[in-house]
Amino acid sequence: MRDEDSRYEAVRSRDARFDGEFFFAVETTGIYCRPSCPAVTPRRRNVRFFATAAAAQGSGFRACRRCRPDAVPGSAAWNVRADVVGRAMRLIGDGVVDREGVAGLACRLGYSARQVQRQLTSELGAGPVALARAQRAHTARVLLQTTGLPVTEIAFASGFASVRQFNDTIRAVYAATPSELRAAAPRGGPAAAVAPTAGIPLRLAHRGPYQAGPVLDLLAREALPGVEEVSGTPGDRTYRRTLRLPHGTGIAAVHERPVTQRGTAAHAGGWLDARLRLTDPRDLTTAVQRLRRLFDLDADPYAVDERLGADPRLAPLVAARPGLRSPGAADPDELAVRALVGRAAAGELVRSRGKALDAPCGSLTHLFPEPAALAEAGRDGPLGALATALADGTVRLDVGADRDDAEQGLLALPGMDARTVAMIRTRALGDPDVAPPGTDVPDTWRPWRSYALHHLRAAGERDEEENR
Repeated sequence: MRDEDSRYEAVRSRDARFDGEFFFAVETTGIYCRPSCPAVTPRRRNVRFFATAAAAQGSGFRACRRCRPDAVPGSAAWNVRADVVGRAMRLIGDGVVDREGVAGLACRLGYSARQVQRQLTSELGAGPVALARAQRAHTARVLLQTTGLPVTEIAFASGFASVRQFNDTIRAVYAATPSELRAAAPRGGPAAAVAPTAGIPLRLAHRGPYQAGPVLDLLAREALPGVEEVSGTPGDRTYRRTLRLPHGTGIAAVHERPVTQRGTAAHAGGWLDARLRLTDPRDLTTAVQRLRRLFDLDADPYAVDERLGADPRLAPLVAARPGLRSPGAADPDELAVRALVGRAAAGELVRSRGKALDAPCGSLTHLFPEPAALAEAGRDGPLGALATALADGTVRLDVGADRDDAEQGLLALPGMDARTVAMIRTRALGDPDVAPPGTDVPDTWRPWRSYALHHLRAAGERDEEENR
């Protein structure tokens, strides 16, 4: 939807498929919204369009209090695209600008800070600082409205350098003071806010239908004792796991929601309920982004289903499971090690080299061992080579990594076969278009071959082929 007339039609029809793909602002009110905002549609001559919320904020518009445009799913393009802008957006979402500055972002991308600034501003209407600022504002709103943390602590936990900067940003983005924003919290305002020790309740938004069942099935099969668990009965399960984060550790819980049938209002989108317990609130943004990648919540199911549903073989599978996702990884390095050694050996690594939590939570007792810990253990063979490459940066699997470079680096390691690398590229690097070697995957399924294979697995066809 690149031409503005088409975008206006999406706004006029309140089409939730485009929430997060673009934003519109109304010059007469000074407010920007998501396309599905239920407010009265403004006149075309008063509307401006923006690629990001940061661009709208940079032009002086404040967020709509009715549709909360800052809470929409991220654009699917950032996870699909492998260019500099896509990689930069994933890194900004992971909090790299807050932790390392624009210089750190540019270094990870292999470009100068000026080049990164120019490319992001040219395409998105905002540079890395403005994009990170918009993200900090959203994090602050979540903490203000869902926790009982003091306002001063929230300012620094959100990534702001000072309380004054925090106050000025909140006023500019939400047209309210932090205290007013907290008082306007849904479900009873500040009285409903929970204590930090109880965890931060979140709604992880997604667009379109979402098949939570197959995702929970996969996570249940892979779950490592001490690090992960899936409890409950199908349709009402909860996935819990430990997280290693830049400033501390965390425990995440994500609840399965039943599939909503076509034709209902929720078909346009919905959310997964989650709760995060963090040792340091500064890790909230990073933890949320890692859960979003794990559950593939920023995908565009409409684009995926349209392409795959046109194939005679896949059409009945897509009709049976609209919105099927391609799960990613909460920790790419961990996923690579697990893909190489298998579930049983990975469990042994947790017991022998995993770091015990200071405060275990039920069956969750450990963090998966870091590559550096495995490399220092002096392990020989493929595991030692992989751990060393990940620890020293020879192979990078973070969200800003170049997927082709990562694949070539993995294939150069001893004991790493092409099928394992394909799995790592699909899950750890979030590539939506991977076909393992030796599989019959037609080019007509591009650029969603990873999703096509998940449809075949969900239907039992892929498992039969892989076991032959």
